[in-house]
Amino acid sequence: MSRISILTEGDLRAIVKLDASAVDCVEQAFAALATKAVAMPPIMRLDIPEFRGEVDVKTAYVPGFDSFAIKVSPGFFDNPKLGLPSLNGLMILLSARTGLVEALLLDNGYLTDVRTAAAGAVAARHLSREDASVATIFGAGMQARLQLQALTLVRPIKAARVWARDYAKAEQLAAQFSRDHGIEVTAVPDPRQAVSGADIIVTTTPAETPILMADWLEPGQHLTAMGSDSEHKNEIDPAVFARATYVADRIMQTRVLGELHHAIEAGAASADELFAELGAVIAGKASGRTDASDITFADLTGTGVQDTAIANLALTRAKDAGRGQIIENKLNMGDEA
Repeated sequence: MSRISILTEGDLRAIVKLDASAVDCVEQAFAALATKAVAMPPIMRLDIPEFRGEVDVKTAYVPGFDSFAIKVSPGFFDNPKLGLPSLNGLMILLSARTGLVEALLLDNGYLTDVRTAAAGAVAARHLSREDASVATIFGAGMQARLQLQALTLVRPIKAARVWARDYAKAEQLAAQFSRDHGIEVTAVPDPRQAVSGADIIVTTTPAETPILMADWLEPGQHLTAMGSDSEHKNEIDPAVFARATYVADRIMQTRVLGELHHAIEAGAASADELFAELGAVIAGKASGRTDASDITFADLTGTGVQDTAIANLALTRAKDAGRGQIIENKLNMGDEA
């Protein structure tokens, strides 16, 4: 007999927040990529063009974590016409020792939102200047808000700008964040103006052509690109590679679907060029920022280690808080009985 925890989005929202412990958890997973025998296969992707659907499956075994997660992330982009959200999903948590299912995390993408924002904070913690106080966010959706919130956990952010193609949404996000967090946030109609004077810039859009150009960047800035999580997405001008110190979350991934992928296609980087990974920077095995005047650039495409990390955190907190439903699952021993 095995016991399986079933946690709904409501359960998970109550016990997992975007806080310092979530950032530390994701940082630990990134460091493991550089220091431990992590098993992380390529992302499996299923396209269902008839219904404008796509499904990504990510997983990773991280030594030191009791369990590993398999995450299923569907995106069906005609769903709003049916009164349904475009994105949802779940995580399955299995014992790293026995392979038995330990939990079903029916988060509808919430944990992905948290771990993605935490990864942005990890990148800023290790690549931006310690005194970085002005942030610029490209985009005005959920991840834009969470990325700005995450930055406040690791840097002394005193002011922020928001640029989005829909200026009204940028104004709405700026006003809401100012109210909720007590810092000055303004919507800026021109993207170049939004970049000027910023210490940290984070792009969070589904753009398919660059929205941030290389000649806008200034010495000392840090840039994190979050949006390019599939081959056709491209937020950053490939010419940035000639100006910035580039750091990947996982180089094998960013060569295929990140900003590096587009730089290779444009001839701004070579397919076999070696770049540092964020985990190696965290572990002290590679250098990131070496001078206050450096421009640093993190390309974060989303990795299975992040999912395993946040899922383990969720199950631990669920047990501590007594949250979720427990079901007893009788094991069929078959011929072994």
